[in-house]
Amino acid sequence: MAPYFIGIDIGTQGARVVLLDAAGTVLASAAEVFPLNEESREEQSPEVWWAACVTSLKALKTSVPDVDFTEVLAMAVTSTSGTVIPLDAQHQPLHNAIMYSDKRSGKQAKICTAAAVKYHNKGFTAFNSSSALAKIVWFGDTYPEKAAQIAKWIHAADYITGKLSGRWGLTDYTNAFKTGYDVSDYEWPEYLYTHLPLKKSWLPEVFPSGTVIGTLDPAVAASLGLPASIQVTVGITDGCASQIASGAVKPGEWNTTIGTTMVIKGVTKKQIVDEEGRIYSHRHPAGYWMPGGASNTGADWVTNEFGDNLEALGKAAEKLIPTDLIAYPLRQHGERFPMVAPDAVGFEPEGLSMAERFTANMEGVAYLERFSFELIQGFTNEKISAVFTAGGGSNSEVWLKIRSNVLNLPIYKMKEVSGAVGAAILAASNTHFSSLADAVAALTTIDKEVHPEPELAAVYNKNYHRFLDLLLEKGYIKKGELHA
Repeated sequence: MAPYFIGIDIGTQGARVVLLDAAGTVLASAAEVFPLNEESREEQSPEVWWAACVTSLKALKTSVPDVDFTEVLAMAVTSTSGTVIPLDAQHQPLHNAIMYSDKRSGKQAKICTAAAVKYHNKGFTAFNSSSALAKIVWFGDTYPEKAAQIAKWIHAADYITGKLSGRWGLTDYTNAFKTGYDVSDYEWPEYLYTHLPLKKSWLPEVFPSGTVIGTLDPAVAASLGLPASIQVTVGITDGCASQIASGAVKPGEWNTTIGTTMVIKGVTKKQIVDEEGRIYSHRHPAGYWMPGGASNTGADWVTNEFGDNLEALGKAAEKLIPTDLIAYPLRQHGERFPMVAPDAVGFEPEGLSMAERFTANMEGVAYLERFSFELIQGFTNEKISAVFTAGGGSNSEVWLKIRSNVLNLPIYKMKEVSGAVGAAILAASNTHFSSLADAVAALTTIDKEVHPEPELAAVYNKNYHRFLDLLLEKGYIKKGELHA
């Protein structure tokens, strides 16, 4: 069903591309794995990304010989947030991409935060070693001779977008956010180049995600066997792309992705400014806000501790819920969202069977999810209407049932929730549709939906408050943090 849209996702471990039709069907996909080594968490080669992207796009095209690629209307790119590349005047990388997971810029992050608080204390100021701004300052301190040759700093998605379109020095709200861009006033604050060692000329021009910036470069189009008429948009960060694919793009809609960690993102009319740094707010392409936070608690314990027996444990959990057991499956030291508790450790009652442990820990994640949403509502006073879900934790039907009843909200899981699909929907939003919301409504399909059951929700409501009481008793949260 024409027209078609291409989404490109440049992840940590490889490139993935998808072809989406106007009904939201993934017609084809292709992927290429990056050659990784011990240094790949700190630096990767943008040229390797591009080669993998080219290979994947060619494979995509040959995999669907019946598709008329002259009817591909647009393409967009998503990639990791916080990954940056210094370019010279010929748009060539001066250095490998400095990855979001590179922790070498911890000292510079503190300098950036101090400068932001002192000279521009609004919006996002809690820079850390995963923030692009800290990496840019670190690079200048570490490689002054290369810094002298910089023409522009760009993000990972910007590099692939530039290679596709020939347009350089352009980025989007979500990628620019943790580089210091003020998404409230739509400007690069002066302190970035008056009180930090940056040059104003290094900073890219910023657009709403999905803005069309040109068409496919003719030479690139010829090498790929694709029409040069394909429109190219500015990209988006991977977390926001997954949020789009999940369906949560209108005010009141939220996405919870339960993977190794639990990441919550949604849409509000009001910006959340959290001085503790638990929540940050991206800018929605339509001008709304896209706040989010990431917990250290998620589903890592599932595969590590119960991975060989999940089907049987799921059936057992169906018979056990609701339990009166209170557990918190934090598997590392310290929590960052929904509370900042550096001394937090996980807990569960002693002497439980494997099925009881499994069930209680699923309930514990659901309680933490509810606390997250109540924290957010304490900032916005805006109603949460529905939760869309993704990640490995969303594959368990009993866990979906637990979460729906703990939250007392409907939970929806879409058929396709990858970042590449989110990028394809973004590409469609300003080319075939009039808005991102219209594109999501047309191009996403609900795979599962779960609604709360009044009696079960009432029991979980009582147990949830017991969970909060235990967090208070342990000192992980304070009375003032409770908004319920």
